[in-house]
Amino acid sequence: MYAASVNRTGDVPERRSRKARRTRDALAQAAFELVLERGVRHVTVEEIAQAADVDRRTFSRHFPNKEAAALDAVRGGGDRINRALRARPAAEPPLTAYRRAVLDWLDDPGAEPWHQRPRIFELLVMAEEEPTLYAAYHHIRVDAQEESVAIIAQRLGVDPLRDIRPAVAVAAGAGALLAAQAAWVRGGRPAALPEFVVHAFDALSGDLQESPQDGSAPHSTTQGSTS
Repeated sequence: MYAASVNRTGDVPERRSRKARRTRDALAQAAFELVLERGVRHVTVEEIAQAADVDRRTFSRHFPNKEAAALDAVRGGGDRINRALRARPAAEPPLTAYRRAVLDWLDDPGAEPWHQRPRIFELLVMAEEEPTLYAAYHHIRVDAQEESVAIIAQRLGVDPLRDIRPAVAVAAGAGALLAAQAAWVRGGRPAALPEFVVHAFDALSGDLQESPQDGSAPHSTTQGSTS
């Protein structure tokens, strides 16, 4: 009987965590839909909270602002890249590990391809045009990159405050990813992000021999390339 009581008590934090996750997901989805429907300037935090059936205070426990809520799926992408980066073989050079982590994220068999999620492409197009949304997008990228630096520093067994190599590897890899995403948004082909990513990482190694002169992703590129 005592053991059963302990088990029930132990379940409470887990239930609370699941409830908080559901609330956060509902807020993120409401923000995502409202921002795409009206534009970020014409949506209030109160409207997002109401759509998710919570109050303003609950919203503030999960997100600092409406832009962060709308872009929560993008933050999830950064988290998945870093999980993939932690799982890469220790012998891989840092930039190779980062590149392959990005491609693992885009080709995760256990999840819907991020770049093909309904309307995520539209949100990133909007982020290019809306300053407050772009600022939130930049903040999310910086957070993800800082975690990537820590992961690579751990892989190398170095202090990232004293050894510049982890930061250099992440700056190069994240820069290639950002360039690929920008080209993807401009290119108007929602399914083409993996092509742009491979092309961008190839450019880091000077592999531009087969690249179109306009810098667009070659249609014949495969994800299996390595740096």
